[in-house]
Amino acid sequence: MSGNMRDTDREGETAGEDAPLALSDLISRHSSRLTDADTRLLDVLIQDPIRAALENGKDVSSRAGVHPASAVRLARRLGFKGYPEFRSFLQSSLTEGGNDFESPAARMAARLVKAEGDGLLASVLDSEIAALQQARNSVSDADIRAFSETLCGSRRIFVFGRGHFASLCSLIALRLGRSGYDAVDLGSQIHLLPELLTGLTQDDVVWMLAFRKAPPLLEEVRDVAARAGARTLAITDVGGTRIDPAPDHQILVSRGEPGESQSLVVPMTIANAIILDLASIDNGKSINALNQFRSFRASSRLTGG
Repeated sequence: MSGNMRDTDREGETAGEDAPLALSDLISRHSSRLTDADTRLLDVLIQDPIRAALENGKDVSSRAGVHPASAVRLARRLGFKGYPEFRSFLQSSLTEGGNDFESPAARMAARLVKAEGDGLLASVLDSEIAALQQARNSVSDADIRAFSETLCGSRRIFVFGRGHFASLCSLIALRLGRSGYDAVDLGSQIHLLPELLTGLTQDDVVWMLAFRKAPPLLEEVRDVAARAGARTLAITDVGGTRIDPAPDHQILVSRGEPGESQSLVVPMTIANAIILDLASIDNGKSINALNQFRSFRASSRLTGG
């Protein structure tokens, strides 16, 4: 018995020093040692790895219908000193974006895991601050100016993004419109894309937002822009950089590390900086349009409720 425990301890140390990238690696590495109870536990873990990363060994054993100590035994057979260490491995896989946990639900669970120590609000704020600081270090005023100069001389500006970025595109188009620019939010009018893009010319700009990966429809819009000779702008992260042909100007920025908030704060901040910089170079166009809009809204009954 003592010899087995020493072997287990050595395996636990190896797992800590050279941890597998996925739960499937652990199973393959130790498959010859697994029992029927282990198999039932692993079925539960694989079916819902997110829940597994948040539960203790007793809860996992209960869901698998095995003895409460079975989860501890499984953890040791997989090379860990106990279930808490195994659970930490699952949580690390979750927060580092391993293949076992690549889904929106997994990313949310990862944020919950990170929030356990310092509290949810503090965790979200720390994540946002870190992402904004990274943006400060990776995006220059020259990057912002390249965008604003492209927008300044345009005939029309088409803003396009899918998913969460549809709401940001709507805000960008709204702000540009109030600043006196002919801006179209394509994301809110997907059913009218052929009509909206039929007259696209080289005097127009298509401003795209894509994070994690560029959706197929964005690639289609990019193709239309390329054929029309329209100038293109894109704000993306590493996953969204694969836009072909490449945009005329692109800002590459992270929304946070895996397991962090991944919110819209960073791209929204960059968009706000671009629109503000645009106002500084368009010879009063934005300022005058905003004053006219304010006067019109004050004198009309179109208050929007």
